[in-house]
Amino acid sequence: MATNNSLKNKLANTNSQAPSTQGTTMKSLLSSPAVLKRFEEVLGKRATQFTASILSLYNSEKMLQKAEPMSVISSAMIAATLDLPVDKNLGYAWIVPYGGKAQFQLGYKGYIQLALRSAQYRHINVTAICEGELINWNPLTEEIEIDFEARESDAVIGYAAYFELLNGFRKTIYWTKEQVEKHRKKFSKSDFGWKNDWDAMAMKTVLKALLSKWGILSVEMQKAVIEEDDERELRDITNDSTEFLDNENESTIIDAEATEVEE
Repeated sequence: MATNNSLKNKLANTNSQAPSTQGTTMKSLLSSPAVLKRFEEVLGKRATQFTASILSLYNSEKMLQKAEPMSVISSAMIAATLDLPVDKNLGYAWIVPYGGKAQFQLGYKGYIQLALRSAQYRHINVTAICEGELINWNPLTEEIEIDFEARESDAVIGYAAYFELLNGFRKTIYWTKEQVEKHRKKFSKSDFGWKNDWDAMAMKTVLKALLSKWGILSVEMQKAVIEEDDERELRDITNDSTEFLDNENESTIIDAEATEVEE
């Protein structure tokens, strides 16, 4: 079982030019041959562009700068293996600071992207419902009636998610804003994402509830859900083995919300 010191030693032994995770800048760590090699194995020629986006994200988030640098890179590696960008403006995947560590989190657009890659969905979407738009919602039959032309204000009252498979199977769910807030208070371990974009996190929560219960989960999506929900230890991405740090370290891959409980 590797320790913090052995991780630093392995970084140095893998390549004499690779810096340790302490006392160094994120830029120098990302440009080290050991780290670049791992991203190149996953992304090929796009590795340089991806690591540049990591650095841009890191430099723009003061809270993220307080997290251990290698935990940021480890979280970004998960996004790389799923072929999802970490640019916070795109909303596919986020790197969230929590307890001095960085953690991978899938955005609602990331869920949609992974679902579409399964080639099983004809339609899939999630949207906010504003005041006046909801005409009727039957939670038993899952019949929903929405009139988007009847909006009375921009105040959001709830969120609806929907998908239809190529075989004709379809599902719809609707959560009120109060239901989402109740879920957030009960399961959220970090308010980082909620503070930055409450609507995006709410749509992700509702869409995840729909897909995890009723959707067809591709291998990629199953992996993404596991990475979000399971507490894991910091992986040494410069080593081809699956060795981890010892149990004294906190998890670096924790969803900001736990696995949802049926509302």
